[in-house]
Amino acid sequence: MQEKKQTVHLLLLDPSLNDAEHTISVLRNDGKATRAHRITSEEDLQESLKAQSWDLLIAKREDQELTYIDCLDAIKAHSLDLPLIAILDDFDEAEHVAALQKGARQVVLAAHETVQLYAIRRELEDHADRRKRKSVELQLRDAERRCNSLLESSVDPIAYIIEGMHVFANKAYLELFGYDDLDDLICIPILDAIASSSTSAFKTFLKQAEGPDALDTPVSVCIERADGSEEMVAVSSSLATFEGDACLQLVMRPQVDAELEAKLKKISREDLLTGLYNKSYWMEQLHVFIEQIMQQKAHGFVMYIQILDLARLKESLGITGTDTLLASFATLLREHKGAHSTLGRFSDDSFVWLEAENSQDHVQKLASTISQAAEKRLFDISGKTAQVRVAIGLLRLNENSGTTETVVSKAIRASVYAIERPEASRQGGQTAPNVYMYNGLDFEDSDKTIDDYMAMLQAALDDNRFKMLFQPIISLQGSTDGYYEAFLRMIDNEGKEISPSDFLPVETEPRLATKLDRWVILQNVKSLSSHRSKGYSSRLIINITGHTITDDTFIDWLQKALTAAKLPGESLVFQVAEADVTEYLLQAKEFSTQIHKLGCQLALSRFGCALDPFKTLDHVEVDYVKVDGSYTEDIQKTAEAREAFYAMVDKLKDQSKMVITPLVENATVLSTLYQAGVHYIQGYYLQAPTTEMNYDFAEGG
Repeated sequence: MQEKKQTVHLLLLDPSLNDAEHTISVLRNDGKATRAHRITSEEDLQESLKAQSWDLLIAKREDQELTYIDCLDAIKAHSLDLPLIAILDDFDEAEHVAALQKGARQVVLAAHETVQLYAIRRELEDHADRRKRKSVELQLRDAERRCNSLLESSVDPIAYIIEGMHVFANKAYLELFGYDDLDDLICIPILDAIASSSTSAFKTFLKQAEGPDALDTPVSVCIERADGSEEMVAVSSSLATFEGDACLQLVMRPQVDAELEAKLKKISREDLLTGLYNKSYWMEQLHVFIEQIMQQKAHGFVMYIQILDLARLKESLGITGTDTLLASFATLLREHKGAHSTLGRFSDDSFVWLEAENSQDHVQKLASTISQAAEKRLFDISGKTAQVRVAIGLLRLNENSGTTETVVSKAIRASVYAIERPEASRQGGQTAPNVYMYNGLDFEDSDKTIDDYMAMLQAALDDNRFKMLFQPIISLQGSTDGYYEAFLRMIDNEGKEISPSDFLPVETEPRLATKLDRWVILQNVKSLSSHRSKGYSSRLIINITGHTITDDTFIDWLQKALTAAKLPGESLVFQVAEADVTEYLLQAKEFSTQIHKLGCQLALSRFGCALDPFKTLDHVEVDYVKVDGSYTEDIQKTAEAREAFYAMVDKLKDQSKMVITPLVENATVLSTLYQAGVHYIQGYYLQAPTTEMNYDFAEGG
C-alpha cells in the first residue's frame, strides 16, 4: 500500500480570512497536511457537516451572526464526533465553563498561539484514537461472530466457565456429556460434571488455569455424563471472554488424542537448538500476559538479551561450535529462571525473557546478574574457550505498553541504547554494563533540534546515502505519453529506506534544502538523459521545496545542467506543494515565468487544501495540478464528495490545467475518476515506485 501523509480535514469559524489562513499555515508548519474550509453562514455550516467527515472545528468567539455555540448545537444535531476548540479573546471563567459544558473540547485564548497548537495536536490525536477504537470495535464484533460460528461447528468439545459455572458449550461438548440442549447445562457447576475421583485434581487445575502458573499441557480427569457413566479425558484451558466478561475456556478431548497432541504441541512450541520456547509461542505468551495487564490482573517486565559480536564468534567456532555455544548460553539463562519467568529464543543472537510478579529492583538486579554471569562464564566449545558479552534491554509492562510488536521493539531499542550510552547503564539501579531500563524520555523525537536534522542530512549527502525511485503517471484518457514522478529516499545506518516525511524537518535550513534539491535534480537529469538515449520520450516530474522557488541563482544553474546533459527543457516538470506556492506567491509567479522560458513546465501538488485554492492559479502559471490524495479517499465514501470533486475537476479543465489524481490503490475508484475527466492517475494499484523507469505506457495506457 502507498505511504500516505494523513490530511487533516479542518473547519474554521473565523471572521478574518487572514487569521484563518494563518491558522492553516501554523498547522502546515507543524508538519500537518491540512484541507480546510472556512464557514461563512449557518447554511454553509449545515452543508459542510453533511458533505463529508471532519477532524476538527476551530471557532473564534466573535460578535457575529454565527457563533461557536451554534456550531456545537449543529454537531449535536447531526450526532457527529467532531471536536471543537473555542478561541476566546479574553479569559472569562463563566464563559470558559459554559463553553466546556456546552461540549467544547478545549477553550484557548487567542493570544496563546503555542497553547492553541498543543490543543490542536491533542484533539487530533484523541479524535484519531476514537476513530481507531470504533474501527477496532467493529472488527472485534465481526471476529466474535466468526469465532462463535467456528465454536458451534468445532468437533472439539468446548465450554466457557465463569466462576465455576457453565455459561456456554458447543454441540460437541453437549454430546460428550450426554445433554440434548444447552439450557440443560447452563448454570450447572463444572465440578458437578467431574467424577469424584478427579475432583481434587480438577480444583487444582482450575486454580492454576486462572493464575500465572497455568499449565501448558492438558490434565487428565474423569468426567461424569448425564447418565452417570464416566470417561477419562484431557482438559486444556485458556483465558477468554464471553459477552464481554472474562471467562475460562475449557477444551476436552479423548485421552489418546490428547497425549499425541501434547507431544506435537511441545515440539511446535520449542526452539530445537536451545530447548527454550520459540519466538512464535513466546510472543503468544506475551500477548496473553498483556491482556492480563489490561485487566489489572498482572504486572511484569520484558528483557531482550542480545549476544554481542556473534558473527565474530561464528568465524572462530564455526556453525556447529556456534550452535553449541548458543545451547550452552540458554542453559546459563535457565540457571537464573524463576517460578514466574518465561524464556524464549527470539533470533540467531537474541533471547527474550518475560518476568512476572516481581519488582523493578528485582528485575534490574536479575539482568545485571545475567550480564555479569555471561561475561565470567568460560564456555568450552570442542576444546576452544569462548566468552560472550550481552546487551540487555528492560521494559516495564503496563496498560499503555501497546502490542506485542511494540513491546519487543521498545525492549530492542533499550538494548541498543545500553550499548550506545553505557553511562545510562549505571543509572537507575543497574550494577552491570550494557543493561538499561527503557525510559521514553530518552527516545522523544522532540528532543531533536533543527541542527540535529541538518547534520543528519548533510552526513547523508556526504556519504551518498540518497537514492531515487520512479513511479509512472498514467493517462486515463488514452494518451501514451510517458510520465514518471521521482521520489527521494534516504538510506539509514541499517540500510533501510526512509521517505522525506521522516527525515526532512518542516523548517529545513534554506541552503541545505536548495543543495538537496539540486542533488535530486542532477541525479534525475542524468537518469532521464540515459533513459531517453535509448529511444524513450519520457518526462520526469521532480519535487522541489519552496526554498528553491526563492533561489535567484537556480534558473541559471538549471540552464547549465540541462545544456550539459543535452536534455530538452520540455522533458522536466517541476512540482511544488500548494502551501509553498501560497507562502511564496510573488516568487512562485516569477519562477514559473522563468522555467517556462527554458521549456520546462510546472506542477502544483496537494491542490485543494487552501481555503481558496483557485486563487493561487490566478497568479501562477501552472501546467499540471495534482489534487491532494485525501480527495481520492473521500470520493469513495460519499456522493457529496464525488460531486464536489467533479466540480473542482471541471473548473480546472476550464482553465486548461492537466489534472493528476494520486493514491489510486484499487480498481473501483477508476470509473469515478474517468467520469470526472481526470487526465492522469498515479498509485500503487498501477505500479509502486521502482529504481528503474520501466513501465510499458503503450500497454498500460
